Amino acid sequence: MKSEPDYTTHLPGGHHWSLRLRRGTTLTLTAQHADSNVGLLCYNPENLLERLNLPDTLKCQHTFKLTQGHCLYSDMGRIFASITHDDLGWHDNVGGNLMPQHLLTKGWQPVSYQQGHNDWTRTGFDAFLVELAKYGLGRRDMAANLNLFARVESDDEGKLRYVPGHCQPGQSVTLRFEMDTLVLLHTCPHPLDPSADYPRRGVDIALGTTEPPTQDDPCYRSRPENARGFANNRLYHLGL
Repeated sequence: MKSEPDYTTHLPGGHHWSLRLRRGTTLTLTAQHADSNVGLLCYNPENLLERLNLPDTLKCQHTFKLTQGHCLYSDMGRIFASITHDDLGWHDNVGGNLMPQHLLTKGWQPVSYQQGHNDWTRTGFDAFLVELAKYGLGRRDMAANLNLFARVESDDEGKLRYVPGHCQPGQSVTLRFEMDTLVLLHTCPHPLDPSADYPRRGVDIALGTTEPPTQDDPCYRSRPENARGFANNRLYHLGL
């Protein structure tokens, strides 16, 4: 990847964003606050029925967490993106989205747009719905989302526990996109975040470009299944 990004911006806490990213693009997200959270969904812009499949992503890589060396799979067995850099070592795949009903159960006073304008209390669910609508998609098209920067652990009884302090300011994660991908992001709080008040924690976004991976690439070599995923991508790009 080039040392200087091609584009940078800041996504404030409690906001959302989407963009079609071309194959060979890198996306680097940098936390500006402790306990940041970035919800992420991926879709194939050429066939919006193809989307991020986290159960397959975890199953084929034999993991409960995602970090450097792992790939994000579609429900067609192709690789949307690879994680090429990660300061945190763990990103949550099971916590899901903050829902509207969670605001009251968590004691976070809902603030409407009419009351707070751009500082209203968005939920991850509603944020994704807004971005999905821009591409003719809706509630039924919302897949299970990745929560970057967050860590959720499971105990021996299967109970989930959010880990406060896992993310610190300045930590970053980089995704390299292996096919054209429609990327949806939000910076709404994690549904298990124990904060007393609705937290607003933004992230910096940097886009760059990089060379395509080779068979010596760490993400290619991390699991035999990933080699097959990259082979599926090659066949897809041949158009056969």
